[in-house]
Amino acid sequence: MIAAMLRRGTVRGGALFLAGFSSACSGFQSALDPKGPKAAAISHLNWFLVITASVVYVIVIGALFLVLRRATTRPIAFARDDSDEPVRERTRVRWVASAAAVTALILLLFLFVDVSAARSLSQVGGLRPLRIDVVGHQWWWEVKYPDEANPQNIVETANEIHVPVGRAVFIKMTSSDVIHSFWAPNLDGKKDLIPGHETRTWFRADTAGVYRGQCAEFCGHQHAKMAFFIVAEPRANFESWLTSQQSPASSPSDSLAQAGERVFLSGTCAMCHSISGTGAGSHYGPDLTHLASRRTIAAGSLPNTVGNLAGWILDPQSIKPGAKMPPNQLDPQALQALLAYLGTLK
Repeated sequence: MIAAMLRRGTVRGGALFLAGFSSACSGFQSALDPKGPKAAAISHLNWFLVITASVVYVIVIGALFLVLRRATTRPIAFARDDSDEPVRERTRVRWVASAAAVTALILLLFLFVDVSAARSLSQVGGLRPLRIDVVGHQWWWEVKYPDEANPQNIVETANEIHVPVGRAVFIKMTSSDVIHSFWAPNLDGKKDLIPGHETRTWFRADTAGVYRGQCAEFCGHQHAKMAFFIVAEPRANFESWLTSQQSPASSPSDSLAQAGERVFLSGTCAMCHSISGTGAGSHYGPDLTHLASRRTIAAGSLPNTVGNLAGWILDPQSIKPGAKMPPNQLDPQALQALLAYLGTLK
């Protein structure tokens, strides 16, 4: 009975381990679940290294075990016989030479696979990549879609990057303060953003979905809460989103939202944020023209709901200590009006 219970426990534990391992290898922020060519190349290199190193480790441990077992089972010789010493010495030399040759071949294979992966990562996959400019701030991401044909159609958003499925995306990056690192593991490797210097990367999303990215370089107090989301969607949906983002904010129609607009423009909000079509034009904080259409607020810290937005406006330090946004002392009526106005920014 005890043996049966142990067997059931072992099977159940193994199933839980496999389920946990499977879930850890997938998800919207996992380098083991590639959704584009660059992430796939990195994943293949990673698995090649892991599997090869595991095989070498097993062989080495197995050889060590056999040597120890042979040494412990060999009978003790009271009289030394040196007649077979040259044969044993030649055998040792052959084994050592064989091991060295195999090691050299494995290292050469590693070099070949690594260079092949590096070449695939450096080549932009696509003839007409979509250009996106990204600027890292403490602690949020500024995202721009420039239009070289018509500069007035530039799209500016924050912490959320929309891309079309199947089209390469070319990203130019820099930082406004300290070194940050752009990392979306399902789609790309890590790339640093350096103040006063432009760095570049590219990726392509081959599967529609929402993928989470993260700053991968310690950049200050709220480094852990500096996330972004990449929304990969069909090309028609992306074009529709881009067109809607090019339009300025619509004027509020009801009295409560109109009062909220006055609260925004007359208070401290307009000193840090911009809303196209209004008098708010500061770029110290994220652009809020289409705030209501975003999935999260505070660089991925909270879902974009009315309650979370209210808490963020009143006391951002309780949610993200060290954030550059100060608390706002608003009475309940002014807060409700401001929330109504921000809810119209879609």
